[in-house]
This record gives sequence, structure tokens and C-alpha cells, in this order.
Amino acid sequence: MPEPPDLTPLLAVLRDLMAWLKAGKVQGVVIGGLAASLWGRPRLTRDVDVLVLADQGRWAEFMAVGAQHGFSPRRDDALAFAAETQVLLMRHQQSGIDVDIVFGTLSFEKEAVARATWVDLGGVQAPLPLPEDLLIMKAVAHRPQDLTDIEAILAAHPKINVRRVRRWVREFAAALSMPEILNDLEVLLSQRRKLKS
Repeated sequence: MPEPPDLTPLLAVLRDLMAWLKAGKVQGVVIGGLAASLWGRPRLTRDVDVLVLADQGRWAEFMAVGAQHGFSPRRDDALAFAAETQVLLMRHQQSGIDVDIVFGTLSFEKEAVARATWVDLGGVQAPLPLPEDLLIMKAVAHRPQDLTDIEAILAAHPKINVRRVRRWVREFAAALSMPEILNDLEVLLSQRRKLKS
């Protein structure tokens, strides 16, 4: 794994976030830029994203537990917004760092959480998705930064399970009617093959 970036500003958030998930009895994985920095190339990220598994009926209670660990909603209608988008927008009060809680409901998301690997980040134990699963998430998110992250993760993990990545990205491409997410992944995989040969 490459040298991680300086995580000092994020460690307090991670410590409190892990305490929140534990107290709320909620499973999850750290995703987004932080996970991409650890599995790919270190890059600056100003927020923390976490994918969690929690039934909608528990969201209000879960948010209340978050308040006990120093997290507050970034919107007055945070729960209504989450019901529409599956994302609870929170802020860590001590650091001022934004935290996006993504509520996972898909079988892939449940699998990614179940397959998570725990890493030590400056003394904080945090779950990360396996590199393959992060690649799938990045392929589906499909922003320019996500494609850059995919390149970095592929470069850092030459023995990645490409078959699993293709299978899930193909399913998402069909379900979302977005063939470009699979096409762009194939371009990046082809570039990687050329570099290796």
C-alpha cells in the first residue's frame, strides 16, 4: 500500500465516526477520497464519506447517536433529504469537517461492507472496502476524479480481481442505462494492460 497522506486533520473525525458506528450498532466502510488515497495515490480530501447499512426506520435514532459523538446535521431537513438521496449530510463539530453518510441498500453495497478490511490509520482502526469494491464504486460514481482514482488504484494493485470488477460494473451499467461506465472502465483496463506489457 502506498504511503498515506498526512491524515492528522481527519484522525479526530475518524475516531469519533468509528465510535458513532459502534455505539449505533451500524456496520460500514470508509469510502470516497480517503479510501482512494489509501488504496491508490495520496491526494487531498476535505471530507469523509462512509457507506453504512441501516434500515430507514433507524435513521433518526442513528443521527441522535451521532450528536453524542460530536456530529450535527448540515441541513435542517437532513432526514428528509436522506430519504430522497440515501445520503445523510453531517458535520464533525470539533474539526468542522463534513461527513457524508451513504445508506447502502443494494446487494453489492452489503457485500462490500461484509468484505471490508480493517486498517490502522494513525492509531484509529477503520474499515475500508477491498480495492476491487472501491473500484466498482468509483466506476459507478464516474466523475473525472473517480476515473483518476481508478487509474491510481489499478496501478497500485496489479493483481486486482478484474473479473469481479467487470461483473458488477456491467450490472450497474445495465441497471442505470449508463453504458459509458463500463466503456470507460474498459479503456482504463486496456491502458493498464499496455503499460504492463
